Amino acid sequence: HWTDQPYKWHINDGEEVFAVLDGAVDMHYRESGIERVVTLVVGDVFFAGVGCEHVAHPRGEARILVIEREGSV
Repeated sequence: HWTDQPYKWHINDGEEVFAVLDGAVDMHYRESGIERVVTLVVGDVFFAGVGCEHVAHPRGEARILVIEREGSV
């Protein structure tokens, strides 16, 4: 569960896709140095392109499918 993981800003070395399967998630991301937040609910998808700094904050318990390149950090 994402509720067990610490919230840490990160930038993946590849593209990353998040799909919310259950619950809700506040996805924080930075564009041109400005922090933005979008609330994702069941069925929503968030695309983090190369270089997109982001951090997910689940609202309680949530299930998220994360698709990223093998070995991505």
